[in-house]
Amino acid sequence: MTQTRSTSRFAALRFTTLRLANLRLANLRLANLRLAGLLAVPLLLAACGSSPPRSGPIADVCPTTAPIVAAAGTPGAAAPAGTPDNSSYVIGAGDQLGISVYRAPELSVPSLPVRPDGRISMPLIPDILAAGKTPTQLGKELEGRLKEYVQDPIVTVMVSGFVGPFERQVKVLGEATEPAAIPYRDSMTVLDVMIATRGLTRFAAGNNAVIVRRVGDRQDTIRVRLDDLIKNGDICQNVEMRPGDTLIIPQSWF
Repeated sequence: MTQTRSTSRFAALRFTTLRLANLRLANLRLANLRLAGLLAVPLLLAACGSSPPRSGPIADVCPTTAPIVAAAGTPGAAAPAGTPDNSSYVIGAGDQLGISVYRAPELSVPSLPVRPDGRISMPLIPDILAAGKTPTQLGKELEGRLKEYVQDPIVTVMVSGFVGPFERQVKVLGEATEPAAIPYRDSMTVLDVMIATRGLTRFAAGNNAVIVRRVGDRQDTIRVRLDDLIKNGDICQNVEMRPGDTLIIPQSWF
């Protein structure tokens, strides 16, 4: 009987010892986990501080096209004598002109088309070249021709229908919805050209588009990311056009 009681006490003592040991081991593991968590917080904060944010405005750097634009001529640069600069409209074949001769209504012509050969005809002047000249230049030349018939003539040339000379038109080739040759307008941009040609086709590789620009005897190429401009609103891609530019939009193969 005494031996049975001793065995029971020994078993109870052993159970209690094992239970205390397990509790101490569990507490030790919990403490280690808490310590590891405390050490990980600064590391996570540092990592978050060094990585870019997932939301918010994304800064983008405009592509540098300054060397090409500078090569094409700076605004306000003087044009060679006798040649129109980029800011002056140049008459082309297909334009509609209105010619007014002050105090000589019988010589005035309210609507006069420029023929395909670039010439016009009006009373007392059967043939004169109009294409390639500004309205002011043409008016001065008409005044000189009319001096034989009118004393101190004053001629005003107005352009009512615009086509412009072919060498100054902006041409759009490739995957535009409506490829076309567009009369150049002052301060025209790539976005204006896209509006005039009704955007891109579904097969267009817009971000691979290029502008081919003639600068004297040299040909420059400017890359334009049209998809970024039209779909993402990247105004940095809204390059200013120049007379005679050609915008080429290739086809996507994927």
